[in-house]
Amino acid sequence: MFETISLLPGVNLRCRKDPRFKQGCLSLHWVAPMCADHSAMNALIPSVLLRGTVPHPDLRAITARLDDLYGAAVSPMSRRVGDYQASGLYLSFMDDRFALLGDRVLEGTVDFLAELLQKPLTEGSGFLPEYVESEKKNLISTIQADRNDKRIYAMGRLLKIMCREDSFGLPRLGEPEQVAAIQPDTLYRHFRNMLESAPLEIFYVGSREGSDLADLLRSRLNLAARETTLPPQTGFHSCPGENVTETMDVAQGKLCMGFVTPITLKSPQYPAMQVLNVLYGGGMTSKLFQNVREKLSLCYSVGSSYYGSKGILTVSAGIDFDKEADAREEILRQLQLCREGTITQEELVSAREALISSLRAVPDSAGSIESYCFTAILSGKDPSPEHAIQAIRDVTLEQVVEAAKTLTLHSTYFLKGGRA
Repeated sequence: MFETISLLPGVNLRCRKDPRFKQGCLSLHWVAPMCADHSAMNALIPSVLLRGTVPHPDLRAITARLDDLYGAAVSPMSRRVGDYQASGLYLSFMDDRFALLGDRVLEGTVDFLAELLQKPLTEGSGFLPEYVESEKKNLISTIQADRNDKRIYAMGRLLKIMCREDSFGLPRLGEPEQVAAIQPDTLYRHFRNMLESAPLEIFYVGSREGSDLADLLRSRLNLAARETTLPPQTGFHSCPGENVTETMDVAQGKLCMGFVTPITLKSPQYPAMQVLNVLYGGGMTSKLFQNVREKLSLCYSVGSSYYGSKGILTVSAGIDFDKEADAREEILRQLQLCREGTITQEELVSAREALISSLRAVPDSAGSIESYCFTAILSGKDPSPEHAIQAIRDVTLEQVVEAAKTLTLHSTYFLKGGRA
């Protein structure tokens, strides 16, 4: 699906030539192991870069430049893929075939990307303090917004409990106090270090040949080879489980349960675990939704998520405070039914078709192709949705049952009402 071209040691270009879209996309990410000391800075840097450059020193000038590029758009990115944090920039732009005769939108877009990376607005030895402070406030607001969503907050607490020996428990954007402590000069030094030494992944979806784009990037981005290599992705780091209850002024309880499995993205049983997750709690036809919510009315919401990079499956339920024990028992009972093979053919087919439907939607836009393949490649998976679709089709009931048998309850977190 993607052609891989090594621009330099440690700098990879992944190209998908696809003439179906009027809008192409180009993304650049510097990738590093998730680290408590650097996660906040990594998340902040792309937003600061987009505040201004030497030729275009403010948002108005940047907007005018993008308008000249037929309304191109650029946005900051901070992603987590297993043990890795990827930060960078995502650009979407009109494909050259639809521009006025002779206009080369891709060249202009690459030139603007080079400007963002090579000519950021600075003062003294750091980024412009005004822009850093403004983007720090925005990032802190984003982090706090997640904390105010108690469902997200509770799941984050569960993952911190389960992964306290693992970087997977670290918040993707850092902690508010870490963001607040960032200084313009420290941030700029870290940016230069990342840009010059961290492995770089560049993705492109559009009509241009990969070799042409590779030559363009080599000539415009002024990149250097890097010796740093990423450590391999790791599975769940075993540690003792915990059952934690926290009290807060909330109207609805949040029960989160975390299970571990040796099945990860690279396991042959991965497709079976994907099907199990959907069948167990991944949608409105799942066992958890149909039984815990609909039939027994033990919760207001319920669902499961599978983190294949770590071999973690979580269940989250919004419940009345006095229904914790009953909800917990029924959630475990529905998993036991999966282990015993009490699964109808309708449930199995519905789960498979839900996964296949989502995979079929991947090629519908340049952005969805980039997102899917970015995650797959950094996870060490085959980046082809077609390959994944066939693997899902081949999953049998027996394989789903065996996948269910590998799940072990590790930790729980319950957020209930009252004064802390």
